[in-house]
Amino acid sequence: MVSEHSDDTDGDTSALALKILVAGGFGVGKTTLVGAVSEIRPLRTEELLSEAGQLVDDTGGVDQKVTTTVAMDFGRITIRSGLSLYLFGTPGQDRFWFLWDELSQGALGAVVLADTRRLEDCFPAVDYFEHRHIPFVVAVNCFKGARTYGAQDVSRALDLDQGTPVVLCDARDRDSGKEVLIRLVEYAGRMHTARLLDSVS
Repeated sequence: MVSEHSDDTDGDTSALALKILVAGGFGVGKTTLVGAVSEIRPLRTEELLSEAGQLVDDTGGVDQKVTTTVAMDFGRITIRSGLSLYLFGTPGQDRFWFLWDELSQGALGAVVLADTRRLEDCFPAVDYFEHRHIPFVVAVNCFKGARTYGAQDVSRALDLDQGTPVVLCDARDRDSGKEVLIRLVEYAGRMHTARLLDSVS
């Protein structure tokens, strides 16, 4: 979850690297979010959608999508001096979910991207992180032309545990994506601290 190393230029400075997952349904904007916020050229494992895949990939509502992530996306963002986030975007289709267990190892938390036009597509991600007690925030990617819902409406529709943050965002916008990640780090930090205190009380 966290790695620390000494910075030779400052002597006593320790750097933290936190692993974050970006999950959600097919075509919700995971690759877009990782690419928008990453300060390095993001690693992408996208392939063109094939005719064979039409039998298993539901492209309803994302008719313009021509590629799909088949392994993961990877990017990095520095939140502040000494704190970097390593972002791992998960594949959205059911047939690639076996990769999630590997990707989630050592993760501080996750961002679950949601599209209100296909809100049911993020149920599996929400269930996955709830059952494994991995802190997560739901980030509603506000697509043009989609009906706008408030955070409370989305929280009720997803039947989220009380206190699970829901934020509105634009996955194409770096500042918007960065705010989502900061919200996640703050929330995950509180959750991990509370669990630690519970374990010693």
